[in-house]
Amino acid sequence: MMPLRAYLLLRIRLLGRLLREVGAVRLALLAPVLLAALSRGLVLAAPHPAGQWAVPLLTYLALASAHRQRADLPFLFISAPHFRRWLAVEYGLLALPLAVVLAVFNDWGAALLTLALPATAALLPRARDNRSTRHRARSLFRSEAFEWVSGLRGGGLWAWPVLLAGALWQHAAPLGPVVALVAWLLVLLACYGTPEPVTMLVLAARTPGPFLRRRLGLGGGYAALTAAPFFWLLAAGPAGVGGAVAVAAFWLGLVALLILTKYAFYPNATHIRTTQALVVGVALTLFAHPVYPVLLLVAVGGLIWQSQRRLRAVLGVGESGAKG
Repeated sequence: MMPLRAYLLLRIRLLGRLLREVGAVRLALLAPVLLAALSRGLVLAAPHPAGQWAVPLLTYLALASAHRQRADLPFLFISAPHFRRWLAVEYGLLALPLAVVLAVFNDWGAALLTLALPATAALLPRARDNRSTRHRARSLFRSEAFEWVSGLRGGGLWAWPVLLAGALWQHAAPLGPVVALVAWLLVLLACYGTPEPVTMLVLAARTPGPFLRRRLGLGGGYAALTAAPFFWLLAAGPAGVGGAVAVAAFWLGLVALLILTKYAFYPNATHIRTTQALVVGVALTLFAHPVYPVLLLVAVGGLIWQSQRRLRAVLGVGESGAKG
């Protein structure tokens, strides 16, 4: 049986391989932006009496989503009976830097929860393990919106009432609904980070323009519908109607960018997820540096152009293949 140390070394090697696949240029852009976004979020949340508790919640949501999509869980289940202990240690180590920052601000309770809560994600089953149950259950979303059907049934749907309860609990301050919206965006990030099979895309699309508009309409519509309670809480609080409208427009614009990014780098899942993370990181640090708004504006135009270009290439290959 593989010891814990060997498992952690293996995970480090896999991380190195993933970083090489991401590429030096994209990594040079991604790492500083994500570090800036994470640091800014921690600095804002740690001194806040209620905001500090958002750190363990968001950390857990991110690790739980990644855990349920891990492809190596069946292998670990067969080769290592105690693999969940290894995963708990791995997730605890990933959350350790966040807990240290909270401890620096004397947020000891939130720091301990940040260490303990992510470790429990190791107990969750893989998303595909419940495939038969998912097929028997009727979805709240149209089958055409497959990202919502598979992504939310895979573990995202339970997060919505939890986030809504947290936003209601902290509705007197804008931070509560805003943190809930950020967490819900992370859930949607996981939904739109996995490309569908190329055969599915070729059957659904004839030309890039109408296909992208349909995907944006479905994704944006469901995003607006599920986020509406959070927008209402913002409008009813100190932010007012004007602040809620501004946040809603910005948030829905980010959802649209996630969808465009998916098809701009289709079907490379690694490039899709890293670029989506870069877009979200730039958006969350928008006012931290004057260059970030410019980067986001350039990204909008680039993603619109690249997504249509990529879809034309994919659909052209599909059509030639069908004729052959």
